[in-house]
Amino acid sequence: MTKKVHQNEPIVTHLYTADPSAHVFDGKLYIYPSHDLDHDGPDNDNGDQYRMEDYHVLSMKSIDGPVEDHDEALHVRDVPWASKQMWAPDAAYKNGTYYFYFPARDHDGVFRIGVATSQSPTGPFKPEENYIEGSYSIDPAVFVDQDNRAYCYFGGLWGGQLEKWQTGTFLPHVEEGPAIDQPAIGPRVAELSEDMLSFKTEPKEISIVDEDGKPIVAGDEDRRYFEGPWIHKYNDYYYLSYSTGTTHKIVYAISKSPEGPFEFKGTILNPVIGWTTHHSIVEFNNKWYLFYHDCSLSDGVNHKRSVKFTELHYNEDGTIQTIDPYKQS
Repeated sequence: MTKKVHQNEPIVTHLYTADPSAHVFDGKLYIYPSHDLDHDGPDNDNGDQYRMEDYHVLSMKSIDGPVEDHDEALHVRDVPWASKQMWAPDAAYKNGTYYFYFPARDHDGVFRIGVATSQSPTGPFKPEENYIEGSYSIDPAVFVDQDNRAYCYFGGLWGGQLEKWQTGTFLPHVEEGPAIDQPAIGPRVAELSEDMLSFKTEPKEISIVDEDGKPIVAGDEDRRYFEGPWIHKYNDYYYLSYSTGTTHKIVYAISKSPEGPFEFKGTILNPVIGWTTHHSIVEFNNKWYLFYHDCSLSDGVNHKRSVKFTELHYNEDGTIQTIDPYKQS
């Protein structure tokens, strides 16, 4: 199914999509979203309302569409280790292969990160038998650097279970994060092996600091990390962008190293309709774009979201101009 699209409008309307990871492969734009399903179950902080079970891949030859839906690329029934909740995915290209990274609950209810492969950017993707050893939580984002080293960024609070991993071991009954005056929980990063199927290094926590080099604290909900990490590079800086969760912003921090520490810089996207906010940033035909989602198509139903995009602009000093998603240009 195809349709022409415009900025700040849903890129598809025949299904609900969220958590878009956008990439350019061979001059074409591919979007790897999650797929929201309608249901009448509970809506809570554990994320039970997000019952996604499969993935579609979308593509665009130009930024104004049309958008092509390449149908189902992977389903939870095809993943031996996974039980449910195929949440926000990502994709990468290396070694002549397309890699698809996705979170799901294992058969014990613990979120893990899996990987599947294909010779096509649209799939179908064949999953590995087991999840990536040492992986946990949600929202994988994979960045292949100019030196061909690849890194996996991941982690989310609340339903993403990151609080339960504060000791490095899964503690199912832990619900609380650090005290409000203590350093906030940060996303995790692990370098990937050459074959992109395992972690080369143990996951480590990324430090996000203020302009004085002091860690952002847990009570600073306008700046602290919540979920949805994304990495892109601009003018030799690595930009870590992420959702703040409770304050519903997409914000960013920068570093000279892909593993940080990252210095907080500001807000990219003001709050959208709906509770979650999740994004990606991509350069396409010499312009930069922010892909994101909101719930405008469903009149605010949190588990019925739609992917949108808008152009992103940098200032001369490398800072990013804040976007109001509903401001008429």
